[in-house]
Amino acid sequence: MTTSNQSPAAPGTEAKLPWYRGLSRYHWFILTVCWMAWLFDTMDQQLFILARSPAMTALMREGTTKESITFYSGIVTMIMMLGWATGGILFGILGDRWGRAKTLVMAVMFYSVFTGLSALSVTWMDFAAFRFLTGLGVGGTFGAAVSFVAEVLPARSRTFALGFLQSLGAVGNMAAATISLLLLPPDIEIRGVAGWRLLFVVGILPAILVLLVMRRLKEPESWVRAKEAERRGEAHHKGRGMGSLRELFGDPRWRRNVIVGIILGLAGVMGLWGIGFWLPELVRSVIPAVTHEEKITQSWYVSLAMLLFNGGAAVATYGFAALMGWIGRRPSFALIFVAALASVIGIFGFMTHSSQVWWMAPLLGIGTLTIFGGYSIYFPELFPTRLRATGVGFCYNTARYLAATAPFTLGLLTTVYKDAGFTLLGSLGSDDAPFRYAAFTVAGVFVAGLLVLPFAPETKGKPLPE
Repeated sequence: MTTSNQSPAAPGTEAKLPWYRGLSRYHWFILTVCWMAWLFDTMDQQLFILARSPAMTALMREGTTKESITFYSGIVTMIMMLGWATGGILFGILGDRWGRAKTLVMAVMFYSVFTGLSALSVTWMDFAAFRFLTGLGVGGTFGAAVSFVAEVLPARSRTFALGFLQSLGAVGNMAAATISLLLLPPDIEIRGVAGWRLLFVVGILPAILVLLVMRRLKEPESWVRAKEAERRGEAHHKGRGMGSLRELFGDPRWRRNVIVGIILGLAGVMGLWGIGFWLPELVRSVIPAVTHEEKITQSWYVSLAMLLFNGGAAVATYGFAALMGWIGRRPSFALIFVAALASVIGIFGFMTHSSQVWWMAPLLGIGTLTIFGGYSIYFPELFPTRLRATGVGFCYNTARYLAATAPFTLGLLTTVYKDAGFTLLGSLGSDDAPFRYAAFTVAGVFVAGLLVLPFAPETKGKPLPE
């Protein structure tokens, strides 16, 4: 059984093989475990997005205005993202110091348990506390999973395998939307139990994955070698231990890479959580509901929108991985940031009818979610083995401390635009809802992603740094 980063194919034929040919059984085992861990991770995120509005409506005091519910929903989302950021950094450091396998198992177990406990919430404050603790595990999964795949798979397979990993993240989102669409509408009670509570109960399922695979996971050989070198005190590693923050921020090369990664991550994370994942609220504003039948119709369209949102992203993310392998990392990021800005302006600006959900929702998913496939490929390529999970954790999750303000900012800007009575879209045949103008403002973060690209190293065709 091998865990090396070498292909079993002959050197002369390696480059000609499709990425999935020549992989060993253990390669496929690691891919499957990491893919499933990330799929369930994103499913948990999506369960929260779908359940957020009905959960907050039920947990807030009777008579609370819609604007206040939106405001406090933003606060709860912000608290979860703070947990996500903290967990991503802490688990990232543990991933380098303890190992990829141990860290992945711990992170999956963490988010599974606290997702289930979210179903027992009685006030918005304990709901927020459970979401913070869930966020710790959610944040820790990405760094461990992508580092695992990047180090175990052959170099020729790495780009596509990591791109497919992120595609399955979108599939996890789709799974949550499908559950809500077909079985458990979050706004409706089922046998006296609120649908949103049942959605969180489903989130316990990933714990089963941990029980099935934890004994078979082995640490990547590159990590084992780096750990042994640290223990022997070899000169190459003196003062540069596994998961060393001192080296990450003290070495000019790694410091530049982590700053670039954080800004790239900020653009995508803030754009997705500050705008893209507010699509359910946009759909609810387009399809108002008062009667029981209208609420069922509204819930159906919300779940459909998120299913299409993630379906578009699932296909486009794999295509984005191919694009990165073809034209390079930096040009691909530039194209997707432009697409993200255009999709937000188009969808949040001009969705006014339920029929538009069918084609606008997938376009928004392509614009705001596809970029995460680029992170899974690019971030592991920026750091050496001894710092890889730590570096990925900082790039992907430090941004969340700033991005955590995005949901709160959207709610605050909605209030500001409401008070200002700002109008523009009405003259263009759309709706002058303050919520829409707030989304436009937050979308400016995609410009920051474009501005940092000249400083980003191009890693296409280069081996992982060691």
